[in-house]
Amino acid sequence: MQGIALSGGAGTLALLFAMVLAYNVIKADQGNSTMQEIAKAIQEGSQAFLKREYSFLAFFVAIVTIVLVVVIDWRTATAYVAGAVVSGATGYLGMMVATRANVRTTAAAAKGLNPALRVAFSSGAVMGLMVVGLGLIGVSALYIIFGEFATNGSDTIADQSQDIMKWIVGFSFGASSIALFARVAGGIYTKAADVGADLVGKVEQGIPEDDPRNPAVIADNVGDNVGDVAGMGADLFESYIGSIIAAMALAVFSAGAVGGKIPAFTDLYSPFIMFPLLIAAGGIVSSIVGTFFVRASETATFSILLWALRRGVLVAGVLVVGFTFAISQMLDFPGDTGIELFYCVLIGLGAGIIIGFMTEFYTSFDYYPTKTVAKNSETGAATLIIEGFASAMQSTVVPVLVVSAGIWGSFELFGFYGVAIAAVGMLSTLGITLATDAYGPVADNAGGIAEMAQLPEEVRERTDALDSLGNTTAATGKGFAIGSAALTSLALMAAYAQAVGMDTASLLDHRTMVGLMVGAMLPFLFSSLTMQAVGRAAFAIVVEVRRQFREIPGLMDGTGRPDYARCVDISTQGSLKAMILPGVLAVVAPVIMGSLLGAEALGGMLMGAIASGFMLAVTMANAGGSWDNAKKYIEAGAHGGKGSEPHKAAVVGDTVGDPFKDTSGPSLNILLKLMSIVALVFAPSFI
Repeated sequence: MQGIALSGGAGTLALLFAMVLAYNVIKADQGNSTMQEIAKAIQEGSQAFLKREYSFLAFFVAIVTIVLVVVIDWRTATAYVAGAVVSGATGYLGMMVATRANVRTTAAAAKGLNPALRVAFSSGAVMGLMVVGLGLIGVSALYIIFGEFATNGSDTIADQSQDIMKWIVGFSFGASSIALFARVAGGIYTKAADVGADLVGKVEQGIPEDDPRNPAVIADNVGDNVGDVAGMGADLFESYIGSIIAAMALAVFSAGAVGGKIPAFTDLYSPFIMFPLLIAAGGIVSSIVGTFFVRASETATFSILLWALRRGVLVAGVLVVGFTFAISQMLDFPGDTGIELFYCVLIGLGAGIIIGFMTEFYTSFDYYPTKTVAKNSETGAATLIIEGFASAMQSTVVPVLVVSAGIWGSFELFGFYGVAIAAVGMLSTLGITLATDAYGPVADNAGGIAEMAQLPEEVRERTDALDSLGNTTAATGKGFAIGSAALTSLALMAAYAQAVGMDTASLLDHRTMVGLMVGAMLPFLFSSLTMQAVGRAAFAIVVEVRRQFREIPGLMDGTGRPDYARCVDISTQGSLKAMILPGVLAVVAPVIMGSLLGAEALGGMLMGAIASGFMLAVTMANAGGSWDNAKKYIEAGAHGGKGSEPHKAAVVGDTVGDPFKDTSGPSLNILLKLMSIVALVFAPSFI
């Protein structure tokens, strides 16, 4: 019980610190009236989008809740609603702070680089700490509440603990379903606006990025918030709680198994239940400490800025290792169990670091893969795209080997529970790693506000430095999220196998083979749907922006006023309509497979989806990141610089890569986990 109290207390500490950071952001200077007017338009557009998105999602949640009450249990349904509400709240609150931090970051950039970094990073830290705080409080509270329901019966401790976890997985289901819709809809919105703005503004009209004459510029800035803040927050919230719940579920379903390493529970607060919760609690404290180490001098270069962020993450990582070792020794584990589980956490942390570095290696223009992509711009967009895609496919090698080694090592130490603990370890410092990711859209918006408000050149230079850094940390964050998704999905799949009593899945069984093939296909179908959605919405934006340039007098010379609201509305309608089919597919596919062909076929489907989805996600994320940074490398002066033919080719490559890295790629992470959690929730129906 003390472990639950500590985890809940750590979650509360995270929320309190997030409130302090949010207060410091809000009280910062907002700049002049022009800047505030631009920021208000971005705020209103972001809020209008989320209001319409959540209105639809409320209808979806109501339908699923009714199904869960009828088919499963009202307590699972209650947990589902709680997960959906909290997931939506993290995205909304994080976006509210981000849309107020952008203009304050711009104003701070007029004073210096470090003040701007502090405002933008504090905004990202609010998102990171709210995600981990609300997640840990939610899981801890539900375990206590459902524990009271379970103990009111006459079941054994084993039956009670299994009942609790069968109900709690609904919390992860709710978070995952909302996250998928938020990520897909936000990704479609932001990339449709971005592609439309770039193709007409930068390529056809030859005007700078974020130029106020571009009718899609406000929609583009709104997209940064609804996609890269609200969508990403919901995404990593479900990753975080999914990894914790997967570990807890595996502990429960494998406790007392013959030949297993987890003994039968003697009470509901077994150390195997407490361990993932306490790791997460230690990660919160470590992340809070790490935020105090993020700062840079006014003369900081790109590498110094990057080190400023990494210093905070490194400090948090070192601290969480110390906390984990202490926790492993403090809990009443039998024999050498504590140290074995400590090694599993180290494996997860190490795998995350390696995957993050390899993502940076293949996407940053500091290294030869992206420099080679940029070099190919000299012969046109086609060769640049070919080289970028080839490099991205090659970039799957190390992450696959690292994750495979992590699975092998943690499984050898402690079975699938060890794999789940490795995933918890990888995500333990999410409070600060998400902060380094979520700060990027704020810096991007700050640069846009500086451009539209026509501020002095040095202000834009500072915001560009922060934005460039944000692109690197965002790419690293995507690689980190993909790796954790693979481990968490495997742990959830193992929990599903335990729940349905499936010890093995024979590849010679025709049902398993059918499931494997269908599962391997699903990530490609899902990505196709999301890519097509971006294409259709971007097409509508391009047509509208062209119309405004053609029909609004004086638009190019700055005397005419663009109709920003029209582009915002087009992106909103296109993204919300397009999110329905991919979202429903992820929920319905496992249920259909399990109902028609049984538990073995569904197990095969999950394996196929995880294998193909993991590699496809890495490829898409790294291709998009490489094309984006190749463009920025050229804009920095390489291969002719801005306005040259290589630059135009690179803009095309970046435009192609936008839905790769910000829509389809990140959404695949949630697809894998959502299908696994749906299988676990409906497992009793497939036995």
